[in-house]
Amino acid sequence: MSTNGAKPLIEVRHVKKYFPIRKGVLQREVARVHAVDDVSFVVREGETLGLVGESGCGKSTLGRTIVRLLEPTEGQILFREQPIEKLGTRSLRPLRREMQMVFQDPYASLNPRKRVGSIIGDPLKIHSIGDKSSRKKQVEELLDTVGLSPEHYNRFPHEFSGGQRQRIGIARALALRPKLVVADEPVSALDVSIQSQMLNLLEDLQNEFQLTYIFIAHDLGVVRHVSDRIAVMYLGKLVELSPAEELYQRPIMPYTEALLSAVPIPDPDLARKRERIVLEGDVPSPINPPSGCRFHPRCRYATAICKEVEPPLADYGNGHLAACHHPLNVDAATLATVHVASGSPADADDAALPKDSAGASHPIVEG
Repeated sequence: MSTNGAKPLIEVRHVKKYFPIRKGVLQREVARVHAVDDVSFVVREGETLGLVGESGCGKSTLGRTIVRLLEPTEGQILFREQPIEKLGTRSLRPLRREMQMVFQDPYASLNPRKRVGSIIGDPLKIHSIGDKSSRKKQVEELLDTVGLSPEHYNRFPHEFSGGQRQRIGIARALALRPKLVVADEPVSALDVSIQSQMLNLLEDLQNEFQLTYIFIAHDLGVVRHVSDRIAVMYLGKLVELSPAEELYQRPIMPYTEALLSAVPIPDPDLARKRERIVLEGDVPSPINPPSGCRFHPRCRYATAICKEVEPPLADYGNGHLAACHHPLNVDAATLATVHVASGSPADADDAALPKDSAGASHPIVEG
């Protein structure tokens, strides 16, 4: 869906979310988990932003913070240019109609003691929309919209398959006709045969209800087909943000390059020709993240500057942002412009070239 000229719907400005670790009888704070650490981006009306990264990178926490299921530690969240990060429960209620969430686990996100009609109709009841008969009619229409039968109104969640339960979760999210839907890995718990049906459904619903999506996933193959832009997170940081197709053709951040090398290719001949990048070591602890670039302990291009200085999120043209001292797939002219604009400390010509673990420079590959 084209979003050129569309207004920003949600703006995230330097958002941080830390979880305190407490010990002792007095429960004093001894450390913090840096789940989301200084993340900024804008999502425009009608757009789908894919949010990807390894498990534990903070993408689900960021999604919950955006819809205010979690309170941000620092930073600003603007919905239609209005700050919402400090709103109380009463002030948030009208906003809940505008922002909804589809959860990852279709089994745990539905109350097993409630019937489907009650699960989907509760948002309407809470917000005093219509009377009992009109609410029932709306719920039956929503069931039909998401590919279920209105006859399922009186059934319990345990009577449905995983894919059907996820459709119920989507119907519940749509009940209040929201503008923003945060979909937290909505297809990862489903069979591959069901995933494509669910993705097609989400696309149809976006066109029908003029929805804006933040689509959280760890499968880059899935995200490619649904996203207008893709944001890549690593250990609480946003490390790359790009139009979807450009990210796959021209990754700039080495972490993104490694993620893309793991996406399965159906053609065995092409799969054999492609380099498979295996990241060594484990993801560092978010309690005590590394200095400088957080990816440097696992990066094959890392040099001394990567350990000491955190790279800024620089613009490489066409809305393609990346945070890396040794960017890939960037020509020298663009690189020189980017370094002036971003104030990156890579002042020596050779410092701009990607290096391997032995310190040898690699030529920059044109995108």
